[in-house]
Formats: sequence, structure tokens, C-alpha cells
Amino acid sequence: MKKQLLLFAFSILSLISCEDDNVQGYEMDMLKGEWKTSMREIVSGKDNKTVLKSVTPTGCSTKDITEFRTDYYTAYTSYDGDGLDCHINGKIEGKFTYDTETKEMTVNYADNTSLKYKVIILSSSELKLMELFDVVDFNGDGVNDSTYITYKR
Repeated sequence: MKKQLLLFAFSILSLISCEDDNVQGYEMDMLKGEWKTSMREIVSGKDNKTVLKSVTPTGCSTKDITEFRTDYYTAYTSYDGDGLDCHINGKIEGKFTYDTETKEMTVNYADNTSLKYKVIILSSSELKLMELFDVVDFNGDGVNDSTYITYKR
């Protein structure tokens, strides 16, 4: 009976650890690839719903790319120029960590910049991050507001 109980407990423990690995692998698979910024919003910290400011990329910045790979590599490529004459303005590379339980992501770029985010939406076509750095009270109501960045494929 003790052997069966131990075997049962070991089986449950194995299933739980495999489940975590499957979630991590599944979410990393959805995250990998190139993402383009589709919107940046500042949302009121009071109700976390009221949009205080919304910015949609225009011109060459519509070509900006954020890339994630399953080996935890990340890169941000920005574009600049006039009209149809767009060119790469800069590229910064680094590594990132992602915790599927807390949904927190930390991006560490090669220039020692470290940026922390919370993943709000992650699907095969949309990624929405909340910035956890440089939090400010945008509208002066005494409550810190949140900045969200939405990416599309």
C-alpha cells in the first residue's frame, strides 16, 4: 500500500512539473517571432480603464520590430526616414526572462538597460504589455497611471 501511495504521489508530482513545462513551451512558442507596435496607451491608474493618451505609430516607425526567440534572445529594430524612404535607425539586442505564473517579463539589453513588463495579452496575433518601469502620474490625480504597448504580427 505504501509503495502504491508513493507511486501515486510521484506520478502527480511528475504531471504537475510537466504541466508547467508545457505552459512555458506553449507561451514561448506564441511569443516567438517579430512583432510590430500597433498602439501605445496611457491608462488611468484609478480605474485602469480610462485611456488618457493613445499613440499609434506613423511614418517609418510603423516598421519598428520587436523580436523574441525561444532561446530568450530579443531585439528591437527602429526605423527612421521620410515618406517611403525608411531606413534602420538602430538595433539593440539582449536577453529576456518570462515567468508564465506571474506573467512578468524582464528584458535585459546589451547596453545594460533592464526593462520590466507584465504580459496582459499573449496570442498568436497580439501581444499586450504593461510597463512596470518609469511609472508616473500622467494626469496629476495622485494615482500612478499605467502604460500599455500593443503589438501585432
